[in-house]
Amino acid sequence: MKIALLHTAESNIAGFEEAGVKIGLPAGTLVHTVRADLLHAAREAGKLTAIVAQETAASLQALTENADVVVLTCSTLGPSVEQVRASKVPVLRVDAALAERAVCNGGLVVALCALDTTVEPTTKLFEQAVSKTGAQVEVRLIPDIWHLLLAGDHAAYYAEIAKAADTAYEAGADIVALAQASMMGAAHLVTKGPRPLDSPSSGLMAAVAAYNPAV
Repeated sequence: MKIALLHTAESNIAGFEEAGVKIGLPAGTLVHTVRADLLHAAREAGKLTAIVAQETAASLQALTENADVVVLTCSTLGPSVEQVRASKVPVLRVDAALAERAVCNGGLVVALCALDTTVEPTTKLFEQAVSKTGAQVEVRLIPDIWHLLLAGDHAAYYAEIAKAADTAYEAGADIVALAQASMMGAAHLVTKGPRPLDSPSSGLMAAVAAYNPAV
């Protein structure tokens, strides 16, 4: 099985490889493509534009030619998946799997975002997922931390995310979901509640299930 992943940050590759090992994927299963320019363009525009969505969809379409499953790992670009032409190869958005997993047991779900352009697509996605359950969802932006990731200060970035997750748990959240793949490294720092759900693990499990529906 080959799972092609379209990233917008080189730093996300390690997190997905780690998640792949945890769920038992053989070495070489994941094939990574990085298009940082797509997220940069969306950030410059302040949102996912039609042009960026079309270019993202074209990149995903190209990846279907040499993969069994294709996964878009950027939450800001997530809606672009809807523009991919029909294909025998499943094309998934990593945060969709996260949303489904987060709301499945009901309760109060707090989805944390680290980038403002991610808030709108994440909110829409979780609202769609929650319509099938009795869960309540709050999508929260952790302000002024994206620059830490861009500067390579991962320790500070993860610490701020963990702090926000602990605050959510102390305020009554039943589960916290880390809406962006880059946030995965903060999960083990959270102490006030269950380990937050991360999109790399959720997305890869969904990819395996899409390849083999019996899973």
